[in-house]
Amino acid sequence: MNASPPIGARQPAVSPSYKWWVVFMLWFVCFFNYADRQAIFAVFPKLKEEFGFDPVQLGLIGSAFMWVYAAGAPLAGFIGDRFRRKDLILSGCLFWSFVTVTTGWCHRLWHFVTVRAMEGFGETFYFPASMSVVSDYHSRQTRSRAMSLHQSSVYVGTILGSWVGAWFAEHYGWRLGFYCFGTLGMVLALVLYRLLREPQRGQSELAAAAEPQSTPPSVGAVAREVFGTRTARLLMLVFMGANFVATIFLTWTPTFLVEKFNFRLTGAGLTGTIFIHLASAASVPVGGNLADWLSQRLAGGRMLVQASGLLIGSVFVFLVGTTEDLGTLIVAMTAFGLCKGLYDSNIFAAVYDVVHPRARATAAGIMNTVGWGGGALGPLFVGWVTKYGQYGSQVQNMSHAIAFGGVIYVTGAAVLAIIILFLAKSDVKRTWEATP
Repeated sequence: MNASPPIGARQPAVSPSYKWWVVFMLWFVCFFNYADRQAIFAVFPKLKEEFGFDPVQLGLIGSAFMWVYAAGAPLAGFIGDRFRRKDLILSGCLFWSFVTVTTGWCHRLWHFVTVRAMEGFGETFYFPASMSVVSDYHSRQTRSRAMSLHQSSVYVGTILGSWVGAWFAEHYGWRLGFYCFGTLGMVLALVLYRLLREPQRGQSELAAAAEPQSTPPSVGAVAREVFGTRTARLLMLVFMGANFVATIFLTWTPTFLVEKFNFRLTGAGLTGTIFIHLASAASVPVGGNLADWLSQRLAGGRMLVQASGLLIGSVFVFLVGTTEDLGTLIVAMTAFGLCKGLYDSNIFAAVYDVVHPRARATAAGIMNTVGWGGGALGPLFVGWVTKYGQYGSQVQNMSHAIAFGGVIYVTGAAVLAIIILFLAKSDVKRTWEATP
């Protein structure tokens, strides 16, 4: 793996349109990143039927990916600030796609836990590297738009990963979907090796710079850069809470629909994702454009968009868990998805407002560690409450566990309000005064 050139090193010029082609190419890599991780959740009822897994065991399968994904993220971020991110992105895609294929070979609980953990390790390199690349092609004027466009692939990958995985499971056996997604991902990685170019680090900020920057800083300097910023620390805490809720929906919604509303497997795989994530895909560019506009007028502009999404979304998270009416459920899932897109559009763009370009990949890695490390407790939490809760039946227990996510959302919105009112202005100003 080649070391990345330092900030300020000369790079070949690229056309202005290429920065959007980069987003387009990464969109497809991210699509498989999420389709591969989501397909397993759509077949939970089949795994329960074939292997006799209980809710806690299924929750463990869901959380295994997230814990390793979180644990590996700081290393992925640190490496991403020092080596060619193109190599990390595409080698990671090859690796996790192969692991996706091996999911179809599993027969025991420890097989599933091990394979999901390996997939988490492969996928953990993607977001730190890719978000750093996008931020080098897109300045503050277009960064939220670019990242929100990229974020739409998360939702499309989640929808198709769930639906296609469930469709294969219902018609041809649950293993075939993993063979299909894994093979296509490997082909994509090989094709993009010829098309994706490594950008100069900090190039979006260097257009007006007087002097080049030095080589990447030490581990301690990067850690101080990230953890020494109050806004960055709190944004990571909010991300953990938002991910706690998101992982519950990613993991348990198909099973929830099968057991509470008597859906067939394919219908549950599609319905459990399409209303939430198609709505998110529609709102995330709105959030990105609004955040780019607000960030030019208010230091905490991106965070204001996020806080609005969490506060309004909390009502609909609660409603998803408590309603007994299918029509109300669909409306609530759609509204929740719209609000989720507003928050998601600025997950990384917000923290990049208070972190120097030289530490962006590391910051994304640390953010993923906190967000997914804590968020990974969500699937296990629902599995435990479903099995051991005191609400009368497992379906009622699961319903109450899902509704609890509304409390998490309200708390996150309150923390973001504190940042906007008391911290954002000084932290944003300090970061951009230190950036050439």
